[in-house]
Amino acid sequence: MRIPVKLFGFVFWLFSLNCAQCQECLQKDITYENIEPDAKASYSDGETVRVKCMTGYTGLYKLNCENGKWKTVVERPCAKKKCSQPGDIANGDFKLIKGSEFVFGATVLYTCKKGFEMTSRINQRTCRSEGWDNTLPVCEAVKCPAIRTDGGVTASGNTDEGSYGDLIHFECVSTDKKIDGSSDIHCTETGEWSDSVPTCKEITCAAPVIQDGYVVEEMQKYQKDARLKYECFKGFKPREGIPKCSKFGWTLKPECDEVTCELKSTTYGVEKITPEGKTIFRAGERVEITCAEKYWISFTKEITKSFKCQDDGKWDMEPVCREVTCELKSTTYGVEKIKPRGKTIFRAGERVEITCAEKYWIFFTKEITKSFKCKDDGKWDNEPFCQDIKCEVPHDQDVFRPNFYFSGDMKFGAKQNYSCISGYDQMAAEATCTRDGWTPKPLCVEKCGLPPKVDFADTTNMTKNEYNSGEKVEYSCFYTYTLDQHHPYSKYLTCEQGQWRGNIRCLKPCSVTVEEMDKRGIRLRWGKQENKISTHEDQIGFECQTGKNVKGNVNDLRQTCNDGVMNLPQCV
Repeated sequence: MRIPVKLFGFVFWLFSLNCAQCQECLQKDITYENIEPDAKASYSDGETVRVKCMTGYTGLYKLNCENGKWKTVVERPCAKKKCSQPGDIANGDFKLIKGSEFVFGATVLYTCKKGFEMTSRINQRTCRSEGWDNTLPVCEAVKCPAIRTDGGVTASGNTDEGSYGDLIHFECVSTDKKIDGSSDIHCTETGEWSDSVPTCKEITCAAPVIQDGYVVEEMQKYQKDARLKYECFKGFKPREGIPKCSKFGWTLKPECDEVTCELKSTTYGVEKITPEGKTIFRAGERVEITCAEKYWISFTKEITKSFKCQDDGKWDMEPVCREVTCELKSTTYGVEKIKPRGKTIFRAGERVEITCAEKYWIFFTKEITKSFKCKDDGKWDNEPFCQDIKCEVPHDQDVFRPNFYFSGDMKFGAKQNYSCISGYDQMAAEATCTRDGWTPKPLCVEKCGLPPKVDFADTTNMTKNEYNSGEKVEYSCFYTYTLDQHHPYSKYLTCEQGQWRGNIRCLKPCSVTVEEMDKRGIRLRWGKQENKISTHEDQIGFECQTGKNVKGNVNDLRQTCNDGVMNLPQCV
């Protein structure tokens, strides 16, 4: 029995040992990227470890050992440290030659721009854990040697020490000489001047070879400012201007051009061109142009015309079709307003409206405002201008009578006196020439004789044997008669051109007797009743006698006198 007990105890101890080992966490089980390995190989249950990132990386892991396994408490993955922008340099650039962004391990390479060279020993910078290494490189401009000239040449620019791109300009001291070589040189990117320093030489020109022409009185050399005379063969002409010898050669290239005329307008207003499609014509050649509708040849008003190219390269007449137009020539004389304003040239079919000022009217129309149309033949449908208003001397005997005595100017505003023969009356002593003619119209009218008789009326004042046109006579009615002054009646008659005009009417009174009222069973109740006579339009009120009633409408008991008539009511 003692042996089995010992054996059991050994087994229990061995099992306890193995269980203790199975609760530990191993360092090799931490497999994150870019981390520093820990010094310990294993950690007991419940123990915590901080895992650091490799140099150049940033981040942190915090792990806890639980039952033989790692449990993450904090996890910030290890990433490369970032660097700021590496820095720009004057007159240079940089580019990444290692890596794709500014992080740990990236390298940039600096280069100088064209015409500049690097004076620094190191031209690279690398992103380290502490930032960029090295200092910024420096680029300086390439230098060219100093310029030296002789006494006949002057140089302008930085001649002592030129930098890349600097320009040196050379001129001769004497105006009779010119630069022999380049008048401008510049400092190149290699530190050398683009050309050598020039010298000066005399200004001369050689006689040119002229195609289709020749030099007159040719010389081997022409001095400065000398003029070149040359002529061209037939059919050719020299270019405008006279060539002169200058330090740049001849100021104008001596050339002979073929004499041609160009047909510039080939579509505008053109219906047909013969020959068709040709626009350049030699001297002596012709072209025929036919204009389209509402167009004509410039300055001729013809529809079809032939044109010749002359020896001087000009057409004998401008071969152009222009729109048919009408010109408004008179725009100020007697004009108050023109619509459209300021326009003087009008196309066919267009209109202009003219309003004449005071003292003027449209030519031959006596209108003040009129519209005019430009016709297809380039003429106005009427003359569009204003003329002085004039009044003719009255001559129509049937209208004006043969007894006027006119004198003086007949223009607008002129005043004329006139008189009439015995037995006629003048409407005004003076007439004025206006837009409407003589105003007032010169007119002599017959006078009127004695006023006529009117029934039941007579004139209120003493009558004359003769009355002038426009004079009035007043009438009044006899006693108990009433004067009707409702239109067309009045109390006056008026003399008009030898005739009495007007209407006078005296209305009759009404009379009612007691016998008539007794006979109709009525009696007077109210109203004007003098001697049983009522004047026109007087109202009378009746009432039935005692014991009687009105026959008909009760309104019949009220009656009005109407020119001697009154309808008496009936009571029964």
